[in-house]
Amino acid sequence: MRVIGFDLDMTLVDSADAIVDSVLHTAAVFGGTADDAVVRAGVGLPLDLVFPDLIPGVPYDEALTVYRARYLSHGLAMQSLLPGAQEALEQVTADGYRVVVVSAKKDTHVRAVLDEVGLSAYVADIVGERYAETKSEALLEHGATAYVGDHPGDVRGAIGAGAVAVAVATGPTSADVLRAAGADVVLRDLTEFPAWWRTFRSA
Repeated sequence: MRVIGFDLDMTLVDSADAIVDSVLHTAAVFGGTADDAVVRAGVGLPLDLVFPDLIPGVPYDEALTVYRARYLSHGLAMQSLLPGAQEALEQVTADGYRVVVVSAKKDTHVRAVLDEVGLSAYVADIVGERYAETKSEALLEHGATAYVGDHPGDVRGAIGAGAVAVAVATGPTSADVLRAAGADVVLRDLTEFPAWWRTFRSA
């Protein structure tokens, strides 16, 4: 069956507040401080690149455990669907495609977020803890023909898998930067997805 891949954070779901809250909480637990604006600008980066700067010397596994506990206890309620997200998944599945969500999040946390926002029924599979080029492996394994994401790392993941790189400028990265990263198409948000999808499907 044909497959389309989607990123989760800031592509399907606005999770910025949840991520920022969880990062700030984790820093505080270990005696560190973090600036809200700086953390927000880094949404989309893997946490192993974030925590060493905020709480140097703290073992990553310990920081990650605190972060994940906070995300589940407080962050899930902070999630909201981004415009056009549900409609995009409805259209893809109605046309007979399988949806795989490939995310930097742990797979069980991805499922928890999808359950929270009501998207689980549209998602056939989840691959967690993948970022940038490591997303390529998952996309290749699933035979995805396109991948939709909001970050230059998502673009690189799509390119590495030979998939069409569809970027949405709903995260911290501008449309110009996404184009410069090599995206095949850049959408303002997923409300523009149906028009692109009709073109892609008829190609």
